Amino acid sequence: MYGNSRGISSRQDTVHDKLERLLERHLASGFERPIPDVAREAFAKVMADHDASMPIVLDAGCGVGWSTLTLAREYPDHFVIGVDQSSDRIERGKPGEQAPNVRFVRADLVDFWRLLHLHGVRLARHYLLYPNPWPKIGHLSRRWHGHAVFPVIPLLGGELELRTNWRIYADEFALAMNRLTGHTDGVTEYQAPTPLTPFERKYRDSGQRLWRYCTDLRAHPGTGPA
Repeated sequence: MYGNSRGISSRQDTVHDKLERLLERHLASGFERPIPDVAREAFAKVMADHDASMPIVLDAGCGVGWSTLTLAREYPDHFVIGVDQSSDRIERGKPGEQAPNVRFVRADLVDFWRLLHLHGVRLARHYLLYPNPWPKIGHLSRRWHGHAVFPVIPLLGGELELRTNWRIYADEFALAMNRLTGHTDGVTEYQAPTPLTPFERKYRDSGQRLWRYCTDLRAHPGTGPA
C-alpha cells in the first residue's frame, strides 16, 4: 500500500544557480500582496483560542493533519496549529481523537505566515514537512525558499524543521536560511522510524532517501525584507 512511490525526477542536479540572486531581490523589495479579509478572519479565529501562556507550534502545510495531531500529543503544553489551503485535506478522517491543544486552519500559508509576523507572534516550533518540491528548473520561485514570502519565515523564530525526499530542496533551503540568518546548520539524512505524515511513510516504505534540515531561530531570527 505504501511502498509504491516514485522518487523525484528533475533536470536540476545541484542547487539552483539563480537562488541567491532571487533571495537578494526578495530582501530588497519585500512582499506587498494584500492580505484578504478571509485570511484575517481565519487568523483571528484561531488566535482567539490561544492561551498566551502556551508556546505555539506551527505545522505549515499540514495536509490531512496526522503530523499536527502527533505534535499536539508530543507537546501537550503547546498550542499546535495545523495550516493547509485545502479544506478537503483538513476535514479528512484522522486516526485517534483530536487533542484539546490543536487547531486546524484553512488558509494560504503565505498569508498566515505574514499575519503571524504582523501580529508579533513568535513560534516555539515550526515544521515544514514534505512541501511540494516543484522540481522543474523553471519553478524555483514556487519553492518556499524561492518565494517572496521566505524572508518572513525566520522572523517567526522557533526551532524550525524541514523534511523532504529531494536532497536539492533541502540544500537550497539551508543555503537560503544561511543567507538570511547566518546559521550554518547542515542537511542530514533521516530514517523516519515513526513517520509523521502519510507521505513520509510512503516515501520511506518505497526505499527513498529522506532529508532533514533543522535550525534554532529562537535567539537569532535573522534579517527580514527591506
